[in-house]
Amino acid sequence: MRFSLRALRYMVETADAGSVTEAAKRLNVSQPSISAALGQIEAELGIQVFVRHLAKGVTLSPAGQRLVNDARLLLNHARDFAQSAQSLGNTLHGEIVVGSFLTLATRFMPGLLSGFRQRQPGISVKLEEGNQQEIIDALMSGRTELALSYSFAMPDDITGDKLCELPPYILLSADHPLARSPAISLGELRDEPFILLDLPHSRDYFFGLFAAAGIEPRVAFRSRSFEMIRGLIGHGQGYSIHNAVPRTTIGYDGSRIAVVPIVEPLPPTHVTVLRLKRHTPRPAVQSFADYTRDAFAIGGLFGPGSIAPPGVDAT
Repeated sequence: MRFSLRALRYMVETADAGSVTEAAKRLNVSQPSISAALGQIEAELGIQVFVRHLAKGVTLSPAGQRLVNDARLLLNHARDFAQSAQSLGNTLHGEIVVGSFLTLATRFMPGLLSGFRQRQPGISVKLEEGNQQEIIDALMSGRTELALSYSFAMPDDITGDKLCELPPYILLSADHPLARSPAISLGELRDEPFILLDLPHSRDYFFGLFAAAGIEPRVAFRSRSFEMIRGLIGHGQGYSIHNAVPRTTIGYDGSRIAVVPIVEPLPPTHVTVLRLKRHTPRPAVQSFADYTRDAFAIGGLFGPGSIAPPGVDAT
């Protein structure tokens, strides 16, 4: 290739900014410099990277989208190489961007980030939280190189290493008549209001649980916020189903929640470390993946006993 890493950086920034003019401002370089670099890349590869829109900036062509995704990862590797060259003989250094499903981030990421910082103080971790679709999109675009999420709705380009299974639990108010039951059948709640964690793919999983039990839920509330749902439950506004259950049964506002196993043998979710199949993880990224697997495998903060909610036997 006859174009430079600088040219690739110009291309990625233009894709993110949506215009050559805005990219030039962000990079503090001249607009003609960026235009020349983009022209060189397109001429060298024989493809159209950007579709130009008069007075409306640029958008990526299908081939350009793939090229920009790969360029992001190549630039990350180049940054790692530069940092390694400056600190030969020292521990790993660099920055990595890790994605995490919203509820898994709340439940597991504080401990993971703290423990990893003690093991690898030279690596800084930037966290991006999102729903399953956002996690997948970030991996596919190269914005993140690793993600802690679930194994459902995974495209062929993404692979994952399973860390643990999280069975579904019923969440209801601590004052509910069934709150002290050893287990609850979904049939016992068929006429009560259901509060749905309304996220892409997540909602399909929850509705699938009801379908497996032959029940149609009476959806009364929908929310993207699990803490909002816990608050509604604590105030007796309905029940919900959740897998990554917090280690506390007290909501943000002090209301109390009961967590009860489900009688029906319903499918669990699989907590998984996700990454792109076609790219070998950088050393810093691989180090975080290895630490995450260790943290879930050795017990303690992430072992089976800690994953179950208070008062519930994980086995």
